[in-house]
Amino acid sequence: GRRIWRYTYQTIPILWLLSIAHVIILKYAPIYITPLMVLRSCQSITKGKAPHNDKTWVPIEEISHNLTIACIASEDNLFLKHNGFSKRAIKQALIERLEGKRIRGGSTISQQTAKNVFTFCSRTWFRKGIETYYTILIELIWGKKRIMEVYLNIVELGDGIYGAEAAAQHYWGIPSNKLSKAQSALIAAALPNPLHYSISHPGPYMQKRQKQILNLMPKMGKIDFLNNKE
Repeated sequence: GRRIWRYTYQTIPILWLLSIAHVIILKYAPIYITPLMVLRSCQSITKGKAPHNDKTWVPIEEISHNLTIACIASEDNLFLKHNGFSKRAIKQALIERLEGKRIRGGSTISQQTAKNVFTFCSRTWFRKGIETYYTILIELIWGKKRIMEVYLNIVELGDGIYGAEAAAQHYWGIPSNKLSKAQSALIAAALPNPLHYSISHPGPYMQKRQKQILNLMPKMGKIDFLNNKE
């Protein structure tokens, strides 16, 4: 028993330092693969399908500002103000769940990024704890611009499609810096469940949600890091 406790006591600081080092490295290095991509590939193999990951990393300066604004308007309108967690969003998600409405999680863009980069997205309290820990780290170490850059490059946007550039090329045959407001709003509308909602053939819900996001986008105000090359 003492050996186990001693081993644990010695291991925790090492794991803590490694996690910080990992986050620091990913502040600067492109992220080409995530646990979610691995999971999706494994799921394809179990179904007898060849796994594929359509993904191209691009700097945030090469992604249309329209998409950044649309994602903030749709997923996390307090992104620039909170420190990784939105009490309002969590409270609203709990209310909607109690009322039996369609569940839209209370996760911020920061939390979604931490979940996608550092966890396998399982529905467990342990995963949620890891997500919370890494959300704090990326808010402290990465900052908002890098969090958004990573989010836009790794977010799932269809079967085997990840990130803004892959989505823009797949759905419209254009680079991500050419995405219009309408196209960006349509991408953002699919984010709650990109494997369920079709971007290429949007149904009534997607069309309605697209219009809502388009109406919200002008209300987001100035986003400083979009004009800041530092």
